[in-house]
Amino acid sequence: MDSGKIYGYVRVSTKEQREDRQLIAMREFGVPERNILLDKQSGKDFERPAYKRLIKKLKSGDTLVIKSIDRLGRDYEEILEQWRAITKELGAAVVVLDMPLLDTRQKERDLTGTLIADIVLQIFSYVAQTERSLIRQRQAEGIAAAKEKGVKFGRPAGERPKEFFELRAAWKNREVSARYAAKKLGITHVTFLLWVRETEEE
Repeated sequence: MDSGKIYGYVRVSTKEQREDRQLIAMREFGVPERNILLDKQSGKDFERPAYKRLIKKLKSGDTLVIKSIDRLGRDYEEILEQWRAITKELGAAVVVLDMPLLDTRQKERDLTGTLIADIVLQIFSYVAQTERSLIRQRQAEGIAAAKEKGVKFGRPAGERPKEFFELRAAWKNREVSARYAAKKLGITHVTFLLWVRETEEE
């Protein structure tokens, strides 16, 4: 494997994130600057053009260096799929800097070492995905609990003009339409209906 090339892959999920930490780690490991590929993207866009170029470049005997395991994919299944494609199909080694046990270099003759790396990968990937699910669950539970206590989310309603209450009464009596009332108030009919609902809840 010593004759193979060393590549580094860096990904940041949003334009606001900085890739400096990952780039520094690549350089400290010894990845040549020309062999570091970088993807910047939003959470919705996971096309990863640089990663696709990297996969085309990787050959048997090469080594791919990443800072953390989640750089390989968005979820548990995708991470495992990419790991297998790189190590089994392409025959390249993977080094995960944040997880020393995930280092498949020079383990082609060591079946135990390869097995341990695969098991560790599956455990870490599963734990990472489970933790993300738990965070989302805690957030949902926290919002639900706060709503039960009367906490309101979103922008405060603010003061409504006196005319609103007169127009609301007229609208409820079917004397005017929501669009007419909204036009008189200088707001959209959607906002008018929202104000109606909010004031009734209050």
